[in-house]
Amino acid sequence: MFATLLSFFPRAVVQGIPLLYGSAGEILTEKSGNLNLGIPGIMYMGGIGGVIGAFLYENSVPATENLNPFLAVFIPLMSCLLVSLLGGLIYCFLTVTLRANQNVTGLALTTFGVGFGNFFGASLVKLTGSDIPSIALTRTSAFFTKKLPFAESLGWFGKLFCSYSFLAYFAIIVAIVMAIFLKRTRGGLHLRAVGENPATADAAGINVNRSKYLATCIGSMIAGLGGIYYVMDYANGVWSNEGFGDRGWLAIALVIFAVWRPNLSIFGSIVFGGLYIVYIFIPGMSMRSQELFKMLPYVVTIIVLIMVSIRKKKENLPPASLGLSYFREDR
Repeated sequence: MFATLLSFFPRAVVQGIPLLYGSAGEILTEKSGNLNLGIPGIMYMGGIGGVIGAFLYENSVPATENLNPFLAVFIPLMSCLLVSLLGGLIYCFLTVTLRANQNVTGLALTTFGVGFGNFFGASLVKLTGSDIPSIALTRTSAFFTKKLPFAESLGWFGKLFCSYSFLAYFAIIVAIVMAIFLKRTRGGLHLRAVGENPATADAAGINVNRSKYLATCIGSMIAGLGGIYYVMDYANGVWSNEGFGDRGWLAIALVIFAVWRPNLSIFGSIVFGGLYIVYIFIPGMSMRSQELFKMLPYVVTIIVLIMVSIRKKKENLPPASLGLSYFREDR
């Protein structure tokens, strides 16, 4: 039993980290009143952005030479953040500046992000001349998958809690810092005020449009990190078109499961990651049953949504102005 736990828990964490990045970015965005259903596309864009940066750097260094550790991490990360920021700016320009419908814009951005990733992914495959429709960036991935050096010496504790890469721990730090920011700081209070009642926040002197732009763009960059984590750590540097599956939508579902609290999304991401792979640890599972088990995170989300709706505790509800465009003239 304990041996199964030692195998199951780390895999659940690794599976859940992209969801944690995506949900943390979406929670920050939704606290400003923006409902960004384009998170799956932005995560996809972040992943291909990191792949492009890593591909260009790897090909600039001869195979006989070692990569610079700092540049091997810095260039893909910056590429990921810039491309994810582009996705956030597109969403903000359409919904905040032009006041387009947020639901339609988000879905369109997801479609655009997937197409963006597939286009550049296929282009890079053609540049390599490979017969296999994928890109392997194992030299760069080696720096992203490095574990804490003392993990093995700590036995089962090291296996459960210290055997992850730096991006996994950074995701947890981001979620904790975000929770403190939203609950304990003046900036977080202003952001929540914008999400609850932008007219009142505007009357109090808070720049509503700037708050929405900042929250959405920073949230998009955080979500994009989930994409590069998936490629460089989970997939060991291998990019394949359509390889993300439904993880972006799971990240949005996790926002509801965590009742819009970044600290709870840490626990929720592990639960979702575990539910997503639990069928692997059940012997004799048929393909049909496996697909049913993959539905568990969504079923749990629906149950949580029903419970939250019935209890109607204000702290567990989404921002009152979520998904609504703000017209200052209507104030």
